[in-house]
Amino acid sequence: MIRLDYSHALLKEDIFDYQARVDEIHETIVNRTAKGSDFLGWVDWPVNYDKEEFKRVKEVAEEIRERADVLLVCGIGGSYLGARSAIEMMNGLYDDDKVEIIYVGNTVSATYIQQVLNHIKGKSIYLNVISKSGSTTETAIAFRIYQQYVEEVYGLEESKKRIIATTDKNKGTLNNLAKIKGYRMFVIPDDIGGRYSVFTAVGLLPIAAAGLDIDKLMAGCQKAREDFSTSDLSKNTAYQYAVLRRMMEKQGKSAEFFVTYEPHLAMIAEWWKQLYGESEGKEGKGILPASVNFTTDLHSMGQFIQEGLKCFYETVLIIENPALDVVFPSCKDDLDNMNYLAGKNVNWVNQMAFEGTLAAHVEEGEVPNIVLYLKDTSEFSYGYMIYFFFIACAMTVLMLDVNPFNQPGVEVYKKNMFKLLGKE
Repeated sequence: MIRLDYSHALLKEDIFDYQARVDEIHETIVNRTAKGSDFLGWVDWPVNYDKEEFKRVKEVAEEIRERADVLLVCGIGGSYLGARSAIEMMNGLYDDDKVEIIYVGNTVSATYIQQVLNHIKGKSIYLNVISKSGSTTETAIAFRIYQQYVEEVYGLEESKKRIIATTDKNKGTLNNLAKIKGYRMFVIPDDIGGRYSVFTAVGLLPIAAAGLDIDKLMAGCQKAREDFSTSDLSKNTAYQYAVLRRMMEKQGKSAEFFVTYEPHLAMIAEWWKQLYGESEGKEGKGILPASVNFTTDLHSMGQFIQEGLKCFYETVLIIENPALDVVFPSCKDDLDNMNYLAGKNVNWVNQMAFEGTLAAHVEEGEVPNIVLYLKDTSEFSYGYMIYFFFIACAMTVLMLDVNPFNQPGVEVYKKNMFKLLGKE
C-alpha cells in the first residue's frame, strides 16, 4: 500500500547495517518493554479496539448527519489534527457534504471564536469536545463559550443530545462535567496518547460524521499492522523510513521537509509534524519536522531548498491515483501559448512537476529525497498510512534512546500560562 523509494536519498551507508538494532527495538515494541510502554496500546488497537463503542460512534455519527448542519469539533493537538487530516484528505477542501465540520478549541484568538459564533447562527449545531483532562486552556475556553451557546439555543435537555464529550474513562474535569450535565461520552484509551489517537473515538466520531467509512479506515490499519509486524528491513517499509531518518541525521541533516503536491494534504503534514516533533523532540535530540506544499511553495521556498543551507532532506508523499482530474482545454487563438498542454490531464502535469523538482533538488541541489507512494486517498489508504507513520515513529525515536510517548516540555508552557492567567 505504501511504496518507499530511497534511491534518491544520497546515502553514505547501507540501510541493512541497522538490521540488528531494528530487531532489538522491534522486540521491545511487540513485548511492551520499550520506553513509554504504558502508551503502546495503539500497536494492537486495530484488532483490539472496543467494538461496542465503535458501534456507538457510528450510531451517533449517523444522528449528527441526520440532524446537524454543523459539527463543532473542540480540541487541540491530537484531539483535532487527526480528524481534520482525514476529512480534508478524503473529502477535499470544498466538499458539499451536508454536515460542515468546524474546528474550535485549537486557538485563543477572540476574532476566530466570534467569527465562528457569527457563522453558526441559525444553523443546527452539534458540539464534540475532545480532551483527556478537560483542563487544556484553549479547548476549555472555547468549550465554555460554545457550550453556553448550545444551551441558550436548545435548552438544557436538548443540549444533552447535542453536546458529546470524548475524554478519560474515569477521571478529569471534563469527565466530571459531562457526567453532571448528562452528556454522552466516548473514551480516550489510557494507553494511547493524543497524537496516536486518531483511530480511536477521538478521530472516528468526527470522521464518521463527515460521511466517511470508518470500517474501511480500520481495515487499512489492520492490514498495516499485519504488514509491519516483521522486523525484516527488506519487507517492512515503515522501519526502512525509520532507519533512513536516523541515517539522514548522521549525514548532518537536522530538519525534514514533508512534501506534498496536493493542497488537501496540508493537514496530513500538520498531523505528521505533531507526531514526529512531539515524539522525538526531547533531551536536546530530534530532527526538526517542517512541511511544504508543492508546487505552490516552490515559488516561496524553492530557492532556499535548491541553493540554501544544506541542513535538511525531503520526504515526499505522492498520491498515485488522485480522486479527481481535469483535462486542460484547447483555445483557438492560443494567446497564452498554452496549447502545448491541450488535451493533457492536469494531474499528469503535476506528476511531471514532481519528477522535475525531484531531479533538480537531488542532482543539482544535492538535497536527499525519500519518496513515499500512497495508492489513493480512500479510507483504507488513510488507515494504512497512519499506522505506517505510527510504527515508523516508534522505531525511529527509540533508536534515539528517547521515550516516544511523553511530552514533558508541554507542561512547562502550560504552567507558565496558568500562572500568568491567575489560575492556582
